[in-house]
Amino acid sequence: MSALAQAPVPAAAEQAQSLAASVVQSVDWLAIAPPTLTAVVGLAVLVADLFVPEARKTVLGWTAVAGLAASTALLLPLLDGDRSTFCRTDGTRACSYTADHFTLVIQFLVLGGALLAALLSVTALKDDTRRLPAGEFWFLLLSSAAGAALLPASRDLATLVVALEVASLPAFALVGLRHGDRRSSEAALKFFLSSVTATAVTLMGISFVYASTGTLYLTEIARRVQQVDGQLHTLAQTGVVLTLVGFAFKTAAVPFHFWVPDTYVGAPLPIAAYLSVVGKAVGFTGLILVTVVALPSYADVWGPAMAGLAALTMTVGNAGALRQRTTRAYSAVRLLAWSSVGQAGYLLVPIAAAAYSDDPRHSVGSTVAYALMYAAVNLGAFTVAALVGRTRALNRLTDYRGLYATNPVAALLLAFFLLCLAGLPPGIIGLFAKVAVFSAAVDAGLGWLAVVMAVNVVIALFYYLQWTALLFRAPEGEAVRHRVPAPLTAALAVTAVLGIALSGAPQLALRFADTALF
Repeated sequence: MSALAQAPVPAAAEQAQSLAASVVQSVDWLAIAPPTLTAVVGLAVLVADLFVPEARKTVLGWTAVAGLAASTALLLPLLDGDRSTFCRTDGTRACSYTADHFTLVIQFLVLGGALLAALLSVTALKDDTRRLPAGEFWFLLLSSAAGAALLPASRDLATLVVALEVASLPAFALVGLRHGDRRSSEAALKFFLSSVTATAVTLMGISFVYASTGTLYLTEIARRVQQVDGQLHTLAQTGVVLTLVGFAFKTAAVPFHFWVPDTYVGAPLPIAAYLSVVGKAVGFTGLILVTVVALPSYADVWGPAMAGLAALTMTVGNAGALRQRTTRAYSAVRLLAWSSVGQAGYLLVPIAAAAYSDDPRHSVGSTVAYALMYAAVNLGAFTVAALVGRTRALNRLTDYRGLYATNPVAALLLAFFLLCLAGLPPGIIGLFAKVAVFSAAVDAGLGWLAVVMAVNVVIALFYYLQWTALLFRAPEGEAVRHRVPAPLTAALAVTAVLGIALSGAPQLALRFADTALF
C-alpha cells in the first residue's frame, strides 16, 4: 500500500520542477539598464533630498541630469543586436521585454526628451524654489521617464499598461506640484480624471482581448487572434477598439484632447515641454505595438479608426491654434499646446497607413522619423518660451515682438524651430518629415487623408508665420533683455544642433527611423 502511494511521487516532483522551470525568468541586466538606472537615480535623489541643505538643492537637479545622460549612454552597448529578457521557457519564446532597434530609437527619443526637460527644470526650480519642492520634482520626473523608457520594450499587455501608468501617474503630480497655484491644481485634476477614465476603458479592452485569445503576449495575440471562435469575434473587435482608447488619450488625439491646453498652461513650462514630446512618444509607441505587432489581422478595425482620428485631430488642433489671440495671457503656450494636437494628427497618419500598406513597418518608420523631428524642434521652441517667460510671466505672443532686437540668437532659433514645424525652408527636416508622412498615406491608398493633411499644413502656415513675423518687428515700449542661464543655453544649443544637423542631412533621420523594425 505504501509503495503504491509513493510510486507517483517522482513523476509529481518532475512535473513540479518542469512547472517551476517554465516560470523562472532570466534577467538580462544590460537590456533593462536604461529604465532601471533612471528609476534608481530617481530614488537616490529623493533620499538625498532629506540631507541636502536648501541652499544646495541645485545639486539634485544636476544629479538627475547626469542620471538621464548616463541612461541615454547605456543605449549604445545595445546597438549590436536584439536582446530579450523575462521570457517564457515553454517553447513559445514569448518575452515581456525586448530591446530591438525600434525600442532603442524610442528610448533615445524618450530619455533625450526627458534630459532636455530636466535642463529646463534646473532653471525653473531655481527661479521658483518656494513653490516647487526640488526632491519631489526630480523624483517624479525621473520616475515618469523610467516608465516611458520601459514602454517601448514591453511585449505583453500587462507590462505595457504598467509602463503606461508609471509614465502617467507622476506626470499628474508634476502638473499640480506648484504650491498655491489654483490654475496648476485645476489642470492636474482635469488631466488626472480624464486619464483615469481612459485607463479604465483600456483595461476593459485588454480583458476582452485576453478573454478572446487566452494570452497577454503581443506575438501570441497576433497568432491566436486569427483563430478566435466566431462567437468571440465581436468581443475581440470590441477589445481592440477599447484598448486603443488609452493610447489615443496619451497622444492627445481628438476627441481625447480636451485636457491639453489647460494642462500645458497650468503645468510648469518644462513639464509642458516634457508632456508634449515624451507623453506623445509613449502614446504613439503603445498604438504601434498594439496595432502593428499584436493585432495586424484586425487592421480592418483599427485602420479606419486611426485614419479618422488622424483627420479629426490635425483639423481640430490647427483650428484651435488658429483661434489664439496674440494678447491673451499664456497665448504662446496655448498655441504650442494646440499645435501639438495638430502635430499628433500628422503622426497618426502613418499608423493608419500601416493597416493598408504591404509594408507596414515602413509606415511605422515614417511615424518615428516625424517624431524625432518634432521632438527636437518642439523642445527648442519650449526652451525659447521658457527664456521669455522668465521676464514675461504671462507669456503672450505679443511678448515675443521685437525679440530679435534684444536676443537675436534666440529669435533666429525660434524662427527656425517654427519653420521646421511648419515644414518650410530652412527647416528642411520638417519638410522631409511631412513628405515622408504624406507619401505613406498616398502609398497606402489613403488619398483623401493625404488631401486633408495638405489642407491642414497650409492652415498651420498662418499661425507659425504670424509668430515668426512678430520676432522681427520693432519692439513696443522699452526692450527687455533676456539673460540666458547655463542650463537653458545647453538645452537651446542641443536642440539647435539637432535641428540644423537634421536639416542639413535629413536622409539620415529617415534612414535611421526606417530601420526601426521589430
